[in-house]
Amino acid sequence: MSSWRTLILRIGEKCPEYGATVDFRDHIENCFGVLRRELDHIEADILKFLLECAEQLPHKIPLYGTVVGLLNLENDGFVKKVVETIQINLQGALDDGNCSRIRILMRFLTVLMCCKVVQPSALLVVFETLLSSAATIVDEEKGNPSWQACADFYITCILSCLPWGGSELIEQVPEEVERVIVGIEAYLSIRRHGSSAGLSVFDDSDSTGKAHSEKDFLEDLWGRIQDLSNNGWKLDSVPRPHLQFEAQLVAGKSHDFGPVSCPELPDSPAALSGIAFGKQKHDAELKYPQRIRRLNIFPASKTEDLQPIDRFVVEEYLLDVLLFLNGCRKECASYMVGLPVPFRYEYLMAETIFSQLLLLPQPPFKPVYYTLVIIDLCKALPGAFPAVVAGAVRALFDKIADLDMECRTRLILWFSHHLSNFQFIWPWEEWAYVLNLPKWAPKRVFVQEVLEREVRLSYWDKVKQSIENAPALEELLPPKGGPNLKYSVEDADKTELAFSSEIKAMVKGRKMAREVIVWMDENVVPAHGSDVALKVIVHTLLDIGSKSFTHLITVLERYGQVIAKICPDQEKQILLIDEVNCFWKNSTQMTALTIDRMMGYRLISNLAIVRWVFSPTNVELFHTSDRLWEILRNAINKTYHRISDLRKEITSLKRNVVSAEESVSKAQAELDAAEAKLMLVDGEPVVGENPVRMKRLKASAEKAKEEEVSVRETLEAKEALFARALEEIEALFLSMYKSFSYVLTGRLHDAFGDKESHGSNHADGMTIDLEDSSAMDLDQENGGPKKSTSTGGRASSGYSVTEKEQWCLSTLGYVKAFSRQYASEIWPHIEKLQAEVSGEDAHPLFLKALYSGLGVPTEL
Repeated sequence: MSSWRTLILRIGEKCPEYGATVDFRDHIENCFGVLRRELDHIEADILKFLLECAEQLPHKIPLYGTVVGLLNLENDGFVKKVVETIQINLQGALDDGNCSRIRILMRFLTVLMCCKVVQPSALLVVFETLLSSAATIVDEEKGNPSWQACADFYITCILSCLPWGGSELIEQVPEEVERVIVGIEAYLSIRRHGSSAGLSVFDDSDSTGKAHSEKDFLEDLWGRIQDLSNNGWKLDSVPRPHLQFEAQLVAGKSHDFGPVSCPELPDSPAALSGIAFGKQKHDAELKYPQRIRRLNIFPASKTEDLQPIDRFVVEEYLLDVLLFLNGCRKECASYMVGLPVPFRYEYLMAETIFSQLLLLPQPPFKPVYYTLVIIDLCKALPGAFPAVVAGAVRALFDKIADLDMECRTRLILWFSHHLSNFQFIWPWEEWAYVLNLPKWAPKRVFVQEVLEREVRLSYWDKVKQSIENAPALEELLPPKGGPNLKYSVEDADKTELAFSSEIKAMVKGRKMAREVIVWMDENVVPAHGSDVALKVIVHTLLDIGSKSFTHLITVLERYGQVIAKICPDQEKQILLIDEVNCFWKNSTQMTALTIDRMMGYRLISNLAIVRWVFSPTNVELFHTSDRLWEILRNAINKTYHRISDLRKEITSLKRNVVSAEESVSKAQAELDAAEAKLMLVDGEPVVGENPVRMKRLKASAEKAKEEEVSVRETLEAKEALFARALEEIEALFLSMYKSFSYVLTGRLHDAFGDKESHGSNHADGMTIDLEDSSAMDLDQENGGPKKSTSTGGRASSGYSVTEKEQWCLSTLGYVKAFSRQYASEIWPHIEKLQAEVSGEDAHPLFLKALYSGLGVPTEL
């Protein structure tokens, strides 16, 4: 990389290019000096790279702004191009709804205003444009209130610029700023308070069943800006290097900023019905999502020295680093620990990362990304961050009964993966008391599921060794052992055992699937019935495929037709799933994998999986294990991804159709032009063009038409598959929610009566001293856990929620989780779902879970 690029990229860092110092003034002067010399030769390259760095390393924007301000003194023509490019990019981002780019470019624009590059009035015009659009959106008569998420985002962008330039704006254009502030206050007075019941990581009800009326994100940010204003716009988290060059910068030419406009939103019907409003609200929140939902898992004393606005700014820094460096985990960790702030922020960093890992409806990136970042941060800050992570785990564990079911699953997957990278070291003796809790207590289930996941990532004996300080927890380990073959025991039916041996011989002899089917039809089914044939075939084939996942795939590919022959309908497929579950009863992982593969080969339908999961025997296990829910999630995911893939393919094919039409039109035009040059001699046409060229043009036109027809036929086929997939997922959701309603109704009436809401599900009497918990650490030097006295008295703690109540709470939690996770696919079918499920018999608590998951506070 050339030196000027390195200087731009590494500005503000302790690196060799800057003599391993972090003096902002020296960095800015060095970078400015090099860029000033290079501008005459590579102006376009510098412009492009400088803007890329500002957008993708936004915590350095004050430094880049100052460099641009100094360049403005020497080459205002270049800086004018910078401002014009920002205007073009900002307009494009507004048109595309690119939230991150809009926010970052507005911050950069604010810093350029501070550096005398952009006129303050021009920045205020941008603010007023967004403010006007936001006010119009939430206006009941002129706008479309269902798109309030967009309006809130615009106001958030304005407010989030003020920490970077509020003091300069107040100093230079106080009246215009006051006008914007009054406009924001007016907007806040007419918008609807944001309800996040369906997106809350923790249950948002208190012991009386009433939801906490906390500020939503925008109201909270407004309060922080007011505190900043009352504090004279002074804060520690935003560097202000331009002040060191203020005497020079004032001599620069301030450039105007061209106008921008906000895109038009979908029209609002005269009177939005509940369903129409809900659909548009869902679309708006998908396009303009809230960046963070704070967890506040640590006591206030850990961050009490921070001003409210400093917390917001550091969160912005951290979220931006996670966003723009998501493909470079080590660089990401390096930037996260080197933010330009003069205070420690390990606790805030942990809360921010966990808030993203547990963000609902889904995190911005795959959970494994946050796992890797946390691992790298533990290595980068070995003396501090492992203790903070340990404290976060303990705090979340203490509130596990209140944690959303989907978040609980994510936490289990993260924690087991995290421990697998640190030799599975954890002071398990602190949690040994969970064995005294009922089998349905969330804390006990959490420990059980973490241990089960650890076994998947390692092996049984290794995990058993890791809990040697709490040997009693071995009771919560999954069963040790492999497959459960019915025909490997002495008391097996001799006839069935003989059939199994014959099947093995046929497989070993590489007999074709049709030969096995003929043998089965002639020898097994007539004498013993199809159920016995199913049991023998399934157990034998699974045993042959049990050596590895590859063996399983090979068996299913070669002999899947045999299974399909004996399982032609849902009833038989349910029996098939039962046999798979029986064969792999000691391995949740292999049960889920086998059923998932069988569904992939169309041996099992998703409806059969739903019916099996909700069978009477399995329903009783809903609150004590994740086994059934994992199988159900896999089934829905496979159906969902099939639709997503088809949707992408259809979009691509439609583009190909347009391209093919253009090719046909172009080829035909060339052919027509050539044919127009035909000459008539004695009344007969004579080719005026080269005959070879004419032949080529005709061939080209015919080929283009053939390709167009081919693409259209492919598109029609994919659209037919897509229509069938939509019918399939509609049937899947109807079946699942009918099943949920059926199993919940009676139990909810027994447990809670006809209440429309229920209190917090954290009736666990256990408490935790967060001050001590966050200090508990893993001894990384000797590889063993430090002893902790903070668990005193917990071993005798009980769990006062009855089994029936816990079953209801867990199942309702999954109703909400499934509704939220697949809301995009559920909304198109909401009318039918409402008609089929929301009947008079449906319990209010079931409806509340369903609709809150979809993002509407009450029944439609």
